[in-house]
Amino acid sequence: MSFFTKSPSPASLRDVEPQPIVGPLISMRNVEKVFETAAGRTYVLRRITADIQAGEFVSIMGPSGAGKSTLLAILGMLDSAWSGEFFFVGHPVHAMAHKQRVALNKEHIGFVFQQYHLIDDLTVAENLDIPLSYRNVKKSEREAIVADTLDRFGMVGKKDLYPRQLSGGQQQLVGVARAVIAKPKLILADEPTGNLHSSQGREIMELFKKLNDQGTTIIQVTHSEENAKFGHRIIELKDGWITA
Repeated sequence: MSFFTKSPSPASLRDVEPQPIVGPLISMRNVEKVFETAAGRTYVLRRITADIQAGEFVSIMGPSGAGKSTLLAILGMLDSAWSGEFFFVGHPVHAMAHKQRVALNKEHIGFVFQQYHLIDDLTVAENLDIPLSYRNVKKSEREAIVADTLDRFGMVGKKDLYPRQLSGGQQQLVGVARAVIAKPKLILADEPTGNLHSSQGREIMELFKKLNDQGTTIIQVTHSEENAKFGHRIIELKDGWITA
């Protein structure tokens, strides 16, 4: 049985003419984020220009307030109030309508958060089912994919438990499984080990490395130099600028 099921393209993306993907998975040119206040303009990101190839594992690092999480939100299409050019899997995100960006997000991106963001009144299996339900996968197929995922992540015995019945490490494992279950092209992780003990954090990072070795592109925001070593390269931010 195939681990993943290929889903149809969302209807709202059919009106967007994709560009041939012959270059980077992600290409950003002069992306800026600014807040207008009574005191004037406050820049969060300044002239961000970067390319990320398919299959890379990139860490975004920098001090608090550098713009790391803001950049991740733009990459994940959770923030649309910015300027510049951003191409993702051949689509000009900067020129797309909100509905089209949402559809592109659901089709290609998985998220792992520091706070887990599991739904408390759903079981582990039901939490894993959510990303598949967004893609119009038949119920019988979803059940098979969830079962395979539970087996792959060693969570079969916990499928009927609720998040409150799991340890922090187990909840984050469910979060990673949920992020990859629909086989996204990109995983975005925001301080994915921030709430975990060091041994649990290392297990999550080793899992990311394994997923990356299998072809998934990963971009993580982290303060941990140890976590950054699992990736291929580091993008460093300071005061909204890329410094390295």
